[in-house]
Amino acid sequence: MNIAPGLSVVIAVHNSADMLDQCLAALEQSDLRPAECVVVQDGSTDDSAAVAERHGTRLVVLREQQGPAHARNVGARLAQGELILFLDADVCIHPDAIQRIVEHFQRDPSLDAVIGAYDDSPAAPPFISQYRNLLHCFTHRAGRRDAGTFWSGCGAVRKKVFLRCGGLDERYGRPAIEDVEFGSRLKAAGGRILLDPAIQVKHLKCWTLASMIKTDIFDRGIPWTRLILRAGRMPNDLNVRWSQRLSVAMSFLAVAALGCGSGKTALACVLAVLGLNLSFFIFLAARRRVWFVLSSLPVHLLFHFYSGIAFGLGVGSYLLSTFGAAESEAVPDKNVDAGA
Repeated sequence: MNIAPGLSVVIAVHNSADMLDQCLAALEQSDLRPAECVVVQDGSTDDSAAVAERHGTRLVVLREQQGPAHARNVGARLAQGELILFLDADVCIHPDAIQRIVEHFQRDPSLDAVIGAYDDSPAAPPFISQYRNLLHCFTHRAGRRDAGTFWSGCGAVRKKVFLRCGGLDERYGRPAIEDVEFGSRLKAAGGRILLDPAIQVKHLKCWTLASMIKTDIFDRGIPWTRLILRAGRMPNDLNVRWSQRLSVAMSFLAVAALGCGSGKTALACVLAVLGLNLSFFIFLAARRRVWFVLSSLPVHLLFHFYSGIAFGLGVGSYLLSTFGAAESEAVPDKNVDAGA
């Protein structure tokens, strides 16, 4: 058995015993095994702890659910390795992934973090779940190798760097953009993050249309917009590339045109979105049947439309919070004597 002596895997889990079982089984089949696997059970009420113990992991039990950011921070602090590989509990890592991660860090001592991607064979068969996971796969494959974000689904970071940056922001009490926010801080501090889409994991989660919309608006779109506005810069990568921003605008114009009875304008906007995302549809066509590609077009239009709504809500939320903070600073303290 080949062991990576300086690498610890950290997995946060909440009520995902079945998927955790598959995740740990895949980890045991790695060409290069981690020196340890730390599973942080985040207030689960199922058999997650028993599954972790059966696979011989180092189990940490949190009695109350506090969110993946807190759970991963706990696991990272306890991990003994110099490298920490975060894995979601609902992924199965490919056998060569750890070997690739270790080689990247060995070749480049200045590298701070490495992230991978979902593979193009997601486990859950429903159409929406396939679409969602393939979109994520394509987004990472098309992303810049010099990444501007971190991904805790399959992301490795030097422990000293992770701790020096303060770890994940625990104010995100539920799965959200805590990893994206960490990556933003790491980059702002001059850190280097490599995206290697050849480092792959299979996603086990089954998405529904409702869960996709809810996640993209409330757990991704709104907080990511607030993060972008706080940082004062709009990255041109992953889900916020210029082509994606233009696709959002075209989807809104298509809906507006339909509302005004202009079918030709709406069709032109739809064709514009198709052109802007042609590489994605070619990607789908190479992996799925024609009906899948055709069915993906209206869902992709919907995705960009509600992404625009999330952006607007995020801007409004940011402005309200900024205005509220400014007002609180302007109110004089009644306990202070104005004549002092």
